[in-house]
Amino acid sequence: MTFARPDHISDVDTLPRMPTWVTFARVETPEDVAFLSGAALNHLHVVLGHEEVPQALLRDRLALRAAEACMVFSGRPERAGELRDAVHLLRPGDLPGPAGETCLAWRRAVELPVSIKALGRALPASKLGQIAAWLDAGKGAPVTRTAMVLEAVLTEAPRADVASLVLADAALAQTFGWDHLVPLLAAGLKHADLRKQGDDLRLACHRALILSAVEAVRLSADLARRAAHLKAVAPKLRAKGADAAVEMFLTCDAVAPLALPLPDRAARRLCDRLVDLGAVRELTGRDTFRLYGV
Repeated sequence: MTFARPDHISDVDTLPRMPTWVTFARVETPEDVAFLSGAALNHLHVVLGHEEVPQALLRDRLALRAAEACMVFSGRPERAGELRDAVHLLRPGDLPGPAGETCLAWRRAVELPVSIKALGRALPASKLGQIAAWLDAGKGAPVTRTAMVLEAVLTEAPRADVASLVLADAALAQTFGWDHLVPLLAAGLKHADLRKQGDDLRLACHRALILSAVEAVRLSADLARRAAHLKAVAPKLRAKGADAAVEMFLTCDAVAPLALPLPDRAARRLCDRLVDLGAVRELTGRDTFRLYGV
């Protein structure tokens, strides 16, 4: 089952807001939860169809949040700042460590269109046939299929939290007909939810996806506004390679000056200029090894 995308709308201010009856409704029965998760996901589906939303940037930002949730599940202390450092401060030949591996897995999962091969790149410890079998374990409506895939992976590999959540989100994306995986489930679940089964797990997934879809819609609107401002100030940038640098900011959660297609000093000046223009933010609070993002 797939759902057709809506036509694009040109005005950022026309991005639809999540209805208040979804965000503030009292949820009392499993039927209520299922209805609200369906409404929230459908609304997110509409928002994702708007070209004003910087899709790659949104996915990368949600991937960071999913990685952060996985750190909580595993009892590790790393949060967004440490996860960014674990990835962006890596040098050739360095090992990323557990936090870096988790963050890289989520980032790789959202980079390419959903496919068995792409998921195998994100989850190198899993065999492609195994990934295909897990995805085939899910049947039915979007959240039902998502919960079934999550349960299938965790039943066979109880400690594979990252793989189970990546594949569950992949199943959701396939059901909705989204080209890319959109990380939603991890940020809304509690660790105890991953040990549930059957109807209890499905109910937990419904609840988690309500929370995550609401947040994803809010983040989409915020990033659309920020991206529009960055595009508006881009003509003021004189540095050679500025256009390519702006494109990196529009697709990546965080960018190190050294990664920009400019000489080191020019890259740092460009980042400072974008901060002055209110187009990007410095994300670390450090004097050195800074990272910047929309």
